[in-house]
Parts: sequence; C-alpha cells; structure tokens
Amino acid sequence: MDEKKVMLSGIQPSGDLHLGNYLGAIKNWVERTDEFDNYYFMADLHTITVRQNPADLRRRTLEQLAQYIACGLDPEKNTLFIQSHVHQHAELGWVLNCYTMFGELSRMTQFKDKSAKHKENINGGLFTYPCLMAADILLYQPDFVPVGEDQKQHVELTRNVAQRFNGLYGDVFKIPEPYIPKAGARIMGLTTPDSKMSKSIPDGCVFLMEKPEDIQRKFKRAITDSDTENCVRYDPANKPGVANLMSIYSAVTGKTFEEIEAEFAGCGYGKFKPAVGDAVVETLRPIREEATRILADKAYLESVYKAGAEKASYVANKTLRKVYKKVGFVAR
Repeated sequence: MDEKKVMLSGIQPSGDLHLGNYLGAIKNWVERTDEFDNYYFMADLHTITVRQNPADLRRRTLEQLAQYIACGLDPEKNTLFIQSHVHQHAELGWVLNCYTMFGELSRMTQFKDKSAKHKENINGGLFTYPCLMAADILLYQPDFVPVGEDQKQHVELTRNVAQRFNGLYGDVFKIPEPYIPKAGARIMGLTTPDSKMSKSIPDGCVFLMEKPEDIQRKFKRAITDSDTENCVRYDPANKPGVANLMSIYSAVTGKTFEEIEAEFAGCGYGKFKPAVGDAVVETLRPIREEATRILADKAYLESVYKAGAEKASYVANKTLRKVYKKVGFVAR
C-alpha cells in the first residue's frame, strides 16, 4: 500500500477561533483526515512575538485543542499537539536562523505589518519567526502545507532555506509544496467585507464558542450594500457585503449561489441576513456543545496533547538528528 502524503498546519492560540478559521481551514482539514498523514498544532511559540497574558494563552491553547476535536479532527487519525511541547521546533528554528539571510527576512510582509501594529515591541522573534515557521514545516518532511494567500510567502522562504541547506549538505529536507485548498471559503468580516474575518475586529467576527443570540445580532448588523437594490445577488465587485454573506450561507448549507439567489428572490436583506445567522448558529451549535464537554474532561484533553506531542517528537527527532549530524554537532 502506498504511504500517505504528509500534511501539516498550525494556528496561533492568540485569540479565539472564528468562523473564518473553521470554514477556510479546519473544515478542509477534517475532509482530508483519511487522505493524508496529518499534523495539526497549536502554534503557541509563535504567539509570544506579541505580548500575551499568560493565563489567557494557557486557556486559549487548550480551548483551541478542544475545538479542533469538536470540529471533527479525530485525535486517533490526526496528530494534534502543542508546539512548545515538542522542543525540536525551537532547536531546528535556531539552526535555520543561521541559514536564512537577513535580506530574505526583511522582505517578509507580515513583519512589516506587525511592526507597524506593535511599534513598542519590535523584537527579534518578530523578525526571525519565519525561521521557526520553516522549522515547524521541515521537521515533519511534509509533502504539502495548506496555506492561504497571506502565507504563501512563508512557504516560499521555507522552500528556499531547505534548498540552500540541501545544496550544502545533501538531501536532508523534503521540499514542501504549498497546498491551496480547492473549496476553502474565503470569509470576510461582517463589518469589513473588503478584508478577511479577523479576531482583531470582534464586531465583524463570529467566534466558534459564541452564544447564538450574539451570532444572530452580528448577522443582523452585517454590512450589505450602499445601493437601494436590496436584492440577494452574487456580485463581489459591486456588492461585497452580500457576496460575503452568500459565501458563508453556501459554505454552511452546501447550496450554490444560484440556489441562494432563487431562495431569496424578492425577499430583501431583512429576511436574508437572519437566515444566514440561523444557518451559522445551527452549524456551530454542535461544535460549541462538544468543545464545552471536552474542556470539562481535563484528563482526556491532557491524554490527547501528550500522545500527540510524543508522536510528533518521535518524527521530528529523526529530522533534527540528521540536521545536527550534517552541521557537525557531536552526537548526544
């Protein structure tokens, strides 16, 4: 039997998971459970490039793990772990720091964006974290890394660093391919339909653990159009707010845009927006209830992240030992 291809991804527990994370990433991960050998982690090492409240970070890391499982990521079929529990990430991250050029890091758009937002804390980690991200990826010798448009630059850098290292020391790292999901819904903010849904704009962001009444309120207030047409039609260029709501409704119901237009023909936004809210509430209800149940079972949650870290460490260590030997470190 052919070996499964390896897939890897992580999300920072720097805020609560939201509808964009679920429809754009996690739902696709679940659908790929049996197709790939999957590694999914809570990227807690990455979060501290920006100051965190320690108690909140601990809580969100465990909540994120519980939500991963509640969304359908079976820990028996996927390796789920906390990044800081696998020390090889930080160790390979340092080595790759020494094989990544200053100019390459200077060109990273996310460094520029985050530096502008956190002028009081432009630290070394914020500058070099693409090296840690490269380590996150290369440790597991994955074939594919699922990425959104905003992360393609990091995967390109990872590939460049891996090729540079391989050029010096031989065939050490597999060169991963970016995996652009075919049907990953790109979910925009309910109040900012021109930019991705983000936890930094909570009024336009629907969180997975949010109360149904709060979700419904956000959809009722969602921006539609400035025109007076008041009709449900998919036209992203001229009606980005309506197009975003249609994308969300399509993603949670499986209906096509044509079916949605027909369903709400002549109804106007007053009926359409609450209907989208209802559909989202019912999609998230079982996730919220299951995540709440899992969080109450601390022993189970601990068993999942310990088993995940053990498996991840075993795989990561094989790569790290090879790297250490190549660069000339004495074997332990």
